[in-house]
Amino acid sequence: MPSLLSITPILIFLALCYALLCTASPYGACRRCKGWGHKIHQTRAGRLKRGRQCRRCSGYGRRLRIGRRIYNGAARLHHDGTR
Repeated sequence: MPSLLSITPILIFLALCYALLCTASPYGACRRCKGWGHKIHQTRAGRLKRGRQCRRCSGYGRRLRIGRRIYNGAARLHHDGTR
């Protein structure tokens, strides 16, 4: 069983990679509609048909990543606290 000391550098590296991802690309594909912006329905004939707008992303197909949401909250808190 690996010790906590040997896993720590790996966890730090993964956190830095995620932080870089959130900086470079703050938006990810919506999980509900998979980035389409609307639901896809299959007709009885087997063809795909465009459905209603996705309620979660309002038809944009994008969502703000969790890491970016945390960063925005911390930046807003810092800005409000240092006025």
